[in-house]
Amino acid sequence: MIYWFIGQPGAGKTTLALALKSALQGHGQPVIHLDGEFVREVTDNQDFSEAGRIRNIRTGQRLAAKLHADGITVVASFVSPYRSLREEFKRNGNVTEIYVHTTEIRGKEARFAPNFEPPQDGFVDMDTTGIPVANCVAKILRLSQKPA
Repeated sequence: MIYWFIGQPGAGKTTLALALKSALQGHGQPVIHLDGEFVREVTDNQDFSEAGRIRNIRTGQRLAAKLHADGITVVASFVSPYRSLREEFKRNGNVTEIYVHTTEIRGKEARFAPNFEPPQDGFVDMDTTGIPVANCVAKILRLSQKPA
């Protein structure tokens, strides 16, 4: 499974991703976390234009797909503002898209993606406003279970 956390900076993507990773590891699953900022560092991509964001997202998606193919559960947190890239990725693999958002001010608003396109279908809606992390993780696990 690939858990793809999306949303504006400061919404709680990385916090939830790390908590989910810990929960999954507690059940004995091999899990890795990929973060958009980490991928930017590794690839030396500090371009936040549309082209730079697309390059970062596609790199993260390729890494996630390879790790998943090797039997590793991937928990990824990327702003990932472009719906078409996310929909394409979901069609090509076992991906659960988790849209993380909040009404709280958390200090990263200067990094917002002005052209963020919220998902329309096939996603877990996660409003983190005032919700404890453990409750969010429980909801993600409950709603991401797909019938075999």
